[in-house]
Amino acid sequence: MDGNNRWAKLKGLSGPAGHRAGVEAVRGVLRACRDQGVEVLTLFAFSSENWGRPRREVRALLALLLIYLRNEVRQLHKDGVRLRFIGQRERFSERLQRRMLQAEQLTEANQAATLVIAVDYGGQWDIAQAARSLAMEVQAGRLQPEAITPEVMAPYLSASDLPPPDLCIRTGGDARISNFMLWQFAYSEFYFTPILWPDFGELEFVRALADYGRRERRFGLRVADKIKIGNSDA
Repeated sequence: MDGNNRWAKLKGLSGPAGHRAGVEAVRGVLRACRDQGVEVLTLFAFSSENWGRPRREVRALLALLLIYLRNEVRQLHKDGVRLRFIGQRERFSERLQRRMLQAEQLTEANQAATLVIAVDYGGQWDIAQAARSLAMEVQAGRLQPEAITPEVMAPYLSASDLPPPDLCIRTGGDARISNFMLWQFAYSEFYFTPILWPDFGELEFVRALADYGRRERRFGLRVADKIKIGNSDA
């Protein structure tokens, strides 16, 4: 969700004002997800690298996350949305960690949709922590190194119980994924737009879905191979 700071500068506002406008955009995209039947939405809210930003901006971002949890969780629960967090939590305040846990516990049985918020998250960290868990299994004698495959490693990654993302949308004009869900994006489609996140509303989201709908997803196969596999499954 890139472009909050640039949006604020263009309007002569402070950086925190841009992040507050970004929260409004989240509401619009959530409505579009509900209307379009999108079952899982993952938002990259705070990366591992964001700790290196100016201290004032970091404080504002974390305060905004706390406000979001206080103001939005009950409505999400009412709408049947399950809330999940992925990433490290240890560096957050006890108050914020407690709010995150309470939000997950309140909404854990909801089935209408799932909202995943990535906080203090990095794709390299995610793969490294999965590898560390596998190494501990090997050290304990519960797993042989030669038995490690992508299928064995996958359950140790964040959000492993959810389907891999079909589509990654990045706003703000940069054509990169900035250390987000590196493993999970193996066969995801990408949509890059110059629109800054606070201006990315429901209409823009539907346009991104329409662009995705025109693509042919082959997952490394040729069209003929897909047809052959489909026929054998039938």
